[in-house]
Amino acid sequence: MSNLDSPVPPEAATIRKTFVVAAPPDHVWAALRDIHALPTRLAAGFVTNSRRDGDDRLLTFANGMEARERILAVDEAQKRVVYSVISDQMSFHRASAAVTARADGQTEFTWTAQVAPAELAPGMDAMMEIGAAAIKHTLETAAAGA
Repeated sequence: MSNLDSPVPPEAATIRKTFVVAAPPDHVWAALRDIHALPTRLAAGFVTNSRRDGDDRLLTFANGMEARERILAVDEAQKRVVYSVISDQMSFHRASAAVTARADGQTEFTWTAQVAPAELAPGMDAMMEIGAAAIKHTLETAAAGA
């Protein structure tokens, strides 16, 4: 059973960031689904490097932290990417980022992470807050220049 199908352990914490991006959904989805272009198309300044390593992507963040992520799904129909951080510090991690069209032509971006042990959640929440701001800025800057 992959981490995509495994049940969320009861001790896991859930973190969710939802924000509006002043850009069309197709523009936002194109950047999100380009899973190895985080430093340039999705989260410039937050992710500084992304490289492929087999089925994984190795990310370097602006604070020097590194992460190995396994992409579990790129769902075109739901405009959603699901991934898992591979780490000895976590007994469970699964995250998703999804794009939803709004009636006003903008995009709702929802980023959710589930992590165990739950004690890791405050640090992850802080990182995701910074990441959400970088994602919004990167996408809106690109859309304004298009």
